[in-house]
Amino acid sequence: MVNSSLCYIEKDCSYLMLYRNKKKSDPNAGKWIGVGGKFLEGESPTDCVIREVREETGLELKSPRFRGLVTFTSDIYETEQMFLFTADSFKGTLSGDCDEGELRWVPKDRIAGLNLWEGDRQFLKLLADDAPFFLMKLEYEGDKLVRSTLFES
Repeated sequence: MVNSSLCYIEKDCSYLMLYRNKKKSDPNAGKWIGVGGKFLEGESPTDCVIREVREETGLELKSPRFRGLVTFTSDIYETEQMFLFTADSFKGTLSGDCDEGELRWVPKDRIAGLNLWEGDRQFLKLLADDAPFFLMKLEYEGDKLVRSTLFES
């Protein structure tokens, strides 16, 4: 199982989104996602999200907020457990170059129009509704979401 973190950084009613368009072999190619990545050995979820955000954006998160735990299963990809964060406090200047893709501030009311994973739409709605901490399982066959289960605390 892969462990990863993902963060939706907020500023001026927008999220910092990453359009995945630079890696040759990328399961997220052509999709818009938050900023994050896989854990390194010995990292906590918070260590991982802070490092990944710094590496991909140049921004230093001050107080990421742990919002939910999402488990992805798939018939073609390894099972992934994703620690989902939001953050509205950071310092630094956004880097102009990310080796994962294109970074862009996107108004929250326009995110639904982006090419997103169907499961991402579900947890983004929970974030928009300021839902309490949640556990979610998203089951995919290829790129198609076939089942979603939400366990609210």
